Amino acid sequence: MTAFVLVSGPFTGGWVWEETAARLRRAGAAAYPVTLTGMAGDEGRAAGDAPAEGIDLETHVEDVVRAVDGAAADGHGRVVLVGHDYGIHPVLGAADRRPGRAARVVYLDAGMPGDGDPASAFVPDPSAVGPADGTGRVPAPSGAGWVRWGSTEGLTEEALARLDRLAVPQPVRTLTRPLRLTGSPFDRPVTGVLCTANGGSISMVEMLVASGPPRFRALAGPDVGFFELPTGHWPMLSAPGALAEVLLRAAADEGVRVELPGSAPDDGSFLLDVPERPRERRGRVDLHLPEAEGPRPAVLFVHGGPVAADEWPTPRDTPFFLGYGRHAAGLGLVGATLDHRLHGLADYPRAADDLAEAVELVRADPRVDADRIALWFFSAGGLLAADWLAAPPPWLRCVALNYPALAPLPDWRPVEARFRPADRLTTASPPVVLTRAGLEHPAFQATVDHFLAVAEEVGAEVELIDVPTARHGFEAVDRTAETRSAVERAARSVRARLTG
Repeated sequence: MTAFVLVSGPFTGGWVWEETAARLRRAGAAAYPVTLTGMAGDEGRAAGDAPAEGIDLETHVEDVVRAVDGAAADGHGRVVLVGHDYGIHPVLGAADRRPGRAARVVYLDAGMPGDGDPASAFVPDPSAVGPADGTGRVPAPSGAGWVRWGSTEGLTEEALARLDRLAVPQPVRTLTRPLRLTGSPFDRPVTGVLCTANGGSISMVEMLVASGPPRFRALAGPDVGFFELPTGHWPMLSAPGALAEVLLRAAADEGVRVELPGSAPDDGSFLLDVPERPRERRGRVDLHLPEAEGPRPAVLFVHGGPVAADEWPTPRDTPFFLGYGRHAAGLGLVGATLDHRLHGLADYPRAADDLAEAVELVRADPRVDADRIALWFFSAGGLLAADWLAAPPPWLRCVALNYPALAPLPDWRPVEARFRPADRLTTASPPVVLTRAGLEHPAFQATVDHFLAVAEEVGAEVELIDVPTARHGFEAVDRTAETRSAVERAARSVRARLTG
């Protein structure tokens, strides 16, 4: 018999699982809804007797460990641990402490915390956590305030009223104390259940695996599966039957698997046939030099990421950027490539400093016309265009963008608000050459759509190059006549703005 330990998100207790647990039991499974310490609620809206000062994340981890041990005492040696929202934190802590008894961990519309991460880092609206009240608790939301913690789509008026009535304040230290793990959360089978009305989707996962920070590659593991539920953030209230069915299927190792994308060719080739050019290395920057006399305009290519600090080859030594640098040199420009230090989402300020330093190095080279510079950004490197669009120097003649992110994606909370090119575009911004992949990740495309709407509103100059059948990173994965033509057209447009 499959046994489920069910742990809910903030402000709620075991009561939230009543209908889902009943359906699991009718299907022949065992269900153990957990009410964490201090989270007891009844029709009288009791907040529990334990003082909040003594309750933290470790307290709740111990609660889940006791539930796992209780299931074992009932004859269920291995259980499926289900963590909704905040509940994934004590679930992962318990799975780490009872590794032999966690058959699977289900992330129910939850973040992806690791060792050292507090739950407060995964709240959709961090200001909703706010300061604790005089009891050391974060007051429970009510009514329209629930949307600050997740979509209420699918909840009936009766269900929302019950949520209001039974919700209790959350001890603040359960949200702020870091999670401590001795192993990886992916040391066991994992299932993600994504509530699409709350912004999650399998396509978003595919985008994160292909283009997001390196840690998301774990989502393409052989023991990781995904389901979608077309409802809001509280499916145990809005769709308990569908949720119970998905949990049973997850326990049976069903679910959509996500694959790692194909890597770029390792044969030194580029999608265009470009001859090798002289290349000089200056710190983090490589200069690909044209066969031309006198100072020449330059284009600096800015990679995306985040890129692991130990990744090899680094971006400028990959066929991708070697090809772009050589192609620029073949057009009579100095093609500069940069290895910046965007190793994690919190590293955008450091990467921006690396970019500014690289620009000055390129402009100071006597073979470069310092008054004719273009910056060409790729993928998530597009966020680094924000400063240059908001306050462009007179020598910046053009900004090019290939399949860019032009605002942080919904789960990229560590990214500073400064890095939002879509919100910093002005009439004074330099001309933009934007190459758009027709099969782009929806989350990236949404930022491009917003950018184009702002550009039209403020009257900024944007040349749009559409590649209808291309995917994100098409230079490496879609070598077609269409993509070759797009690269050539974008390069010609950049050169025209540098030499005109």
